[in-house]
Amino acid sequence: MYKFIIRPIFFAFDPERVHYFTLNILQLLCKIPFIKPIIKFFYLNNSNHLEKKLFGITFKNPVGLAAGFDKNGKYIKELSLFGFSFIEIGTVTPKSQVGNPKKRLFRLKKDEAIINRLGINNDGVTTIAKRLKNNNTKVIIGGNIGKNSTTKNDKAEEDYIENFKELHPYVDYFALNVSCPNVNNFTKLQDVEFLKKLIPELNKINLSQKKRKPILIKISPDLSQTQLDETIELIINEKLDGIIATNTTTKRNHLKTDSKKIEKIGKGGLSGLPLKASSNEVIKYIAEKTNKSIPIIGVGGIMSPKDALDKIEAGADLIQLYTGFIYSGPSIVKKINQHIIKKNESKH
Repeated sequence: MYKFIIRPIFFAFDPERVHYFTLNILQLLCKIPFIKPIIKFFYLNNSNHLEKKLFGITFKNPVGLAAGFDKNGKYIKELSLFGFSFIEIGTVTPKSQVGNPKKRLFRLKKDEAIINRLGINNDGVTTIAKRLKNNNTKVIIGGNIGKNSTTKNDKAEEDYIENFKELHPYVDYFALNVSCPNVNNFTKLQDVEFLKKLIPELNKINLSQKKRKPILIKISPDLSQTQLDETIELIINEKLDGIIATNTTTKRNHLKTDSKKIEKIGKGGLSGLPLKASSNEVIKYIAEKTNKSIPIIGVGGIMSPKDALDKIEAGADLIQLYTGFIYSGPSIVKKINQHIIKKNESKH
């Protein structure tokens, strides 16, 4: 029903507008008393066989929602009804920012992909922290943090620290976004020298709080092998809790969409099916290189239950959806979890 009726209607409108329109309608519908139990009935999978403990947190199942879908933590309650065990909000910056000029979100239907150059538009950390304070759902919350576009790279550390302090009481783990391709000079923050300065500072703050929160780093699929090796070494040396692999790509390889259309769209991070193979390669490389000693959240091109299993088999402990949730519809979460249960049962 979703692919043949609902999706064509959604896809007839501007992607960014329809995204927020749909989420706002969902929020309104959930105020009607019987709607929430109906959504839960269709989409939740309450099997104990899916539980996974990672960096001190027990996840009800391995499927989460990637950062960028609910940037401002406005729709956590509603999105958790679809069966996600964790939702990553953000990227959050200290000051609110409008992001890049519109139009900045594009569908590549033939490729089951999206190009975005949103530019980390968000409400700012103070507003988002207040919102999270009132969050009473049981879903695990990840806080994806970054720097403001106007902050120069030599001052970026201060932005991450401010975000970290403000969000610390309200999130279950942190994701350091140092790999967003949609903000000038942002990916330079992936340099190990910057992270060597930042991470000890965050660790100090972390240890001074009532409860330590896990810190993960989100990396680009476009890293060279040398950069990847340096990042792995840094994660081990600085005792980071895990890695999120991967962010969107700036590459435009092997796309079915007409090259003139791609050229016209211009810059932006590509997500969806074309990202699947490179994301899996990065995951496999990290898992093999570290002998599975670093927890990995796999994200990029999960459009079906098989894609999810491929990620897990490559070495991911947990997975996140974004573009697949849009193209395949909300039932994908339950289908993935059912697929994992079946696969586990066939092993025993």
